[in-house]
Amino acid sequence: MFDFNPMMIIAGLPGLIIAMVIHEYAHAQVAVWLGDFTPRLMGRLTLNPKAHIDPIGMLMLFLVHFGWAKPVQINPRNFKNPQRDDILVSLAGPMANFVTAFLALVVLVVFDRMGGDMTAGVYMVFRLIIEYNIGFGIFNLIPLPPLDGSHVLMQLLPRDMAYKLAGLERYSFLILIVLLMTPVLSMILIPCRNLIWQIFRLLLSPFI
Repeated sequence: MFDFNPMMIIAGLPGLIIAMVIHEYAHAQVAVWLGDFTPRLMGRLTLNPKAHIDPIGMLMLFLVHFGWAKPVQINPRNFKNPQRDDILVSLAGPMANFVTAFLALVVLVVFDRMGGDMTAGVYMVFRLIIEYNIGFGIFNLIPLPPLDGSHVLMQLLPRDMAYKLAGLERYSFLILIVLLMTPVLSMILIPCRNLIWQIFRLLLSPFI
């Protein structure tokens, strides 16, 4: 839950902003690479937080460690391979979060190996960058509209089943609230988070 300690709020802000901005920028950049210039025309091909942050979504990320940013609009008809490219764009955001978390962890490991004297405040900033990016990436992979995981699943399902899944979007906020109030979400997310940490440790094992 939210910690009203002013120092914790300040330490968490970089992680919140980075998680949202990197996530949405990755969607926009990959879409443009694949031939859809809609994100560029809508001003989303930028790392400027103003273009991506949703104030309510940011508050929710603070409160429950899961939130949202302004979604990047794309037009799949501009893709050469709409099914494949829509999946790539959808996965780009979560993957960018995981890469960002890993890079922040690398900074901590390198600093430690160099014998640097990192203050508790700076360490907390990096730690929260890692945690928020992992959490934001996992959360968006949930196959519930309009989250990224649902876009991937809808491209893989038969058309009639994909249509039914898309229809859940009107109830998605209510479903998420119910999930957050029960152990179900934790039963899914905690193992995923632990798996990602294990992958990070495996990648860094030659250096730690």
